[in-house]
Amino acid sequence: MNAAIASASHNLAQVLDHPGIWRRSADRQPRVRALSTGWTSLDTRLPGGGWPQGAVSEILFEHDGLGELDLVMPALAALTQEHRRVIFVAPPYQPYAPALAAAGVDLRFLHEIHAGSTEAAWSMEQCLRSGCCGAVVGWLPDIDYRSLRRLQLAAESGDACAMVFRSAEHAAQNSPAALRIKVSNSDEATYVDVLKSRGLLTTTAPLLRMRA
Repeated sequence: MNAAIASASHNLAQVLDHPGIWRRSADRQPRVRALSTGWTSLDTRLPGGGWPQGAVSEILFEHDGLGELDLVMPALAALTQEHRRVIFVAPPYQPYAPALAAAGVDLRFLHEIHAGSTEAAWSMEQCLRSGCCGAVVGWLPDIDYRSLRRLQLAAESGDACAMVFRSAEHAAQNSPAALRIKVSNSDEATYVDVLKSRGLLTTTAPLLRMRA
């Protein structure tokens, strides 16, 4: 009996020591695999120091032109420089190649998929599951919780960064995304607020000022 108890205790200890398990009494945060955002002030606020890998990140913005794409550009440039594919799914505007190249993106490894609202989420899911992409970036204004959950599972399966752009009007809705960030404008400056981050023990984070 003592041997059985000892074996059960050992197995429980192994489970509780898994990096994905968080205990309220634990002093350390769960380990999160992440890709640097390229913004030092933001990396220091995120578990793992960047965009979570194998997970969905939601970027919620008040309106176009706030620098929401600038927020992800350093990470996308780094991926393409490592010869890893980046896919844009249903961007609302035609990506401007010279500006992307100037930001450090290797255009040979950047691809674009034109898709309507009904096909965009499916296209993004297939790209994530393929295991061939470093990141898949989608503009999905009407995506629902169930479809976001499918993207989360696909990102885990393909070990890719999934980045979903949506309107900030969805900020109050529940979401399965591992990370949720809101981009807003105030006093002619762009700010980033961390609304939710898996593995973040504190629920508040100061705003990051991106640019004047």
